[in-house]
Amino acid sequence: MRKHFPRIVLGLLCLFILLGHASWNWRIPFISVLEDYLYDARVRVSMPGTVDDRIVIVDIDEKSLAGIGRWPWGRNVIAELVRKLTDDYQVAVIGFDVVFAEPDDSSGLKVLDRIASEALQGDAAFQRALNGLRPTLDYDRQLADTLRGRPVVLGYHFSHEHHARHAGLLPEPVFPAGSFAGRNESFLSWQGFGANLPELQLAAGSAGHFNPLVDPDGSSRRVPLVVKYQDAYYEALSLAVVRRLLGNSQLSLGFPDDGAEIEWVDVHSDGGVLRIPVDDEAGALVPYRGPAKSFPYISAVDVLNGAISPETLAGRIVLVGASAPGLMDLRTTPVGGVYPGVEVHANLIGGMLSDTIKARPGYLMALELVGMLLVGILLVLLLPLLSPFRASLLALAALALTSGFNYALWYGAGLVLPLAPTLLLILVLYALNMSWGFFVETHAKRQFADLFGQYVPPELVDEMAKDPESYSMEGRNEELTILFSDIRSFTALSEGMNPRELTQLMNEYLGAMTALVRANRGTLDKYIGDAIMAFWGAPVADPENARHALSTALAMQRVVRELAEPFRARGWPELHIGIGLNTGVVTVGDMGSPVRKAYTVMGDAVNLASRLESITKIYGVDIVVGEATRNKLDDFSFRELDRVRVKGKEVPVAIYEPLGLTAEVPPEALEALREWQHFLRLYRAQNWEQAELQLFNLQRQAPDRRLYALYQERVATLRSQPPASDWDGVTAFQSK
Repeated sequence: MRKHFPRIVLGLLCLFILLGHASWNWRIPFISVLEDYLYDARVRVSMPGTVDDRIVIVDIDEKSLAGIGRWPWGRNVIAELVRKLTDDYQVAVIGFDVVFAEPDDSSGLKVLDRIASEALQGDAAFQRALNGLRPTLDYDRQLADTLRGRPVVLGYHFSHEHHARHAGLLPEPVFPAGSFAGRNESFLSWQGFGANLPELQLAAGSAGHFNPLVDPDGSSRRVPLVVKYQDAYYEALSLAVVRRLLGNSQLSLGFPDDGAEIEWVDVHSDGGVLRIPVDDEAGALVPYRGPAKSFPYISAVDVLNGAISPETLAGRIVLVGASAPGLMDLRTTPVGGVYPGVEVHANLIGGMLSDTIKARPGYLMALELVGMLLVGILLVLLLPLLSPFRASLLALAALALTSGFNYALWYGAGLVLPLAPTLLLILVLYALNMSWGFFVETHAKRQFADLFGQYVPPELVDEMAKDPESYSMEGRNEELTILFSDIRSFTALSEGMNPRELTQLMNEYLGAMTALVRANRGTLDKYIGDAIMAFWGAPVADPENARHALSTALAMQRVVRELAEPFRARGWPELHIGIGLNTGVVTVGDMGSPVRKAYTVMGDAVNLASRLESITKIYGVDIVVGEATRNKLDDFSFRELDRVRVKGKEVPVAIYEPLGLTAEVPPEALEALREWQHFLRLYRAQNWEQAELQLFNLQRQAPDRRLYALYQERVATLRSQPPASDWDGVTAFQSK
């Protein structure tokens, strides 16, 4: 034991840290994220994946909008929908996942009232006619009259904003102010609300909020069944629907011990007590049945047209929601990144009725801590004494037993016992013991590799690790070649794609481009949105840095063209990129602030490379290289594009388009290159007539080349407006 004392101490320290997290003395964000991931995995593994036809979603979909008109519909249409559902189809209860917050003026009644009070104030016939028409034109009153006495639950929402507005009328609270005085309650408290018109709320009577609890990762795993607003307490839409289904049953909250936090919500009815487990914020875990469409969807227009068979809806719970683009309330959930908000309520209602909502009672923390303590002490003491093979078997057995016990509680008892801290403890203790000797023996080499591994490709790290003393992250001046690439018209491209497809496209594109940089010994500096910055020649010296950078640029253009066909097959747009290359002395090293650093490059040569990329579209070429890069590659052929003075630099530089290895360039292209060079000499000599003639011959060979059209415009301008006597043929760019 004395020999393994350091390992035992480190193991106990790990156990102490994880026990502190599990007991909420402190929280480690990574473990919380892992716990959410494991919770989501258990939900996906255990969900039935079947359709629950007890709850039907009447959908305001594109078909309904096409048949009835754009949203919002007149309240007379909503009234007819409610009447159809209750009277014709005999549904059990209706819940609205929409808010009727604004008066409906679509009938024109407001305009007629103004005319009656102004222009036709004395016209008795008009006044009588208007009073006779008023009941048919007051759509809000029609809806209110329809709601009265029918099993309808309206929806509304609360707001966390400090200066949140208070719109509409809230329903009567389920518990008045002061109901839980002296209790250790921690209900969510809200600042404002957006509710329904008073006459609609008073007519319906029942209503519930549809605010989910959004976790830090943006996922909706819980819904607060009871929330607090101005010391009164209000119920969720799902709970209100269930209570209305059970005959406006009474509600009570369960505090297991005097002063203890809430652990359940009880719904009392003639059939007994429906107990719903909640956490200390009165949040209920949503028992997701499966991915989207786990409940029947029916178009609202089909209900209004009577196109649905009565048995489809009779006795069912109906939730009215929207799936039409622009109306749909989308959520991130454990079972889908784009999930209809109305189905969150449907899942919760189904879980309440089927008693499938998981519980997280307070005593589970004690069970978790005891389990962690037993497993931790066992592994801390035994792992240092075992061979690697036996230690692996012990760790695997601990993982299997812990996971099995956890899943048994989940599936058999409906309890959600935290899993991440215990699993992480087992893995950390195993990794600590297995890697102890390895890290001690190779500490210096590994420290170096870990340091540089954040910034450079693994292939170069392996090469550097052979002689770590030769490398340093301290800033130094070095001649490097820098590459900038950027997708053209990316803003327009991204606006035409949904977020998931855009993410997939960018991942495939950046993955392919990054692989090319690494394959050619480049260092990937950073991604700047859709742009890529890389450099060659550091941290590992590369005398051929210009050649490797240009080879990468040419390969990037080739691969982008190859991606066009598979992208087109998936309905994605074809990409076009511009690339700027420049070689020069820059400062390279670990730069940044104490909060964040990066191994990067700075200097005029870097700025010029960025400017060259931005002007590729001006000259209609894919790649622009600087003069210094071109001078290092004698076996390549280049077309000189111009001599430019970019913003921030007074000295002009020549810029070039690479055509490829001279030995591989077709003879006709080399001939066109010679003719182009002759044109440039005539152009810079201000021989406009001969230059225009030479350019005309070039355009006949390649009429679509943007470069020729650009110079045609320049020659025409200079011919009509001769330049000053000191004109040097340099093009100045004032923008970046």
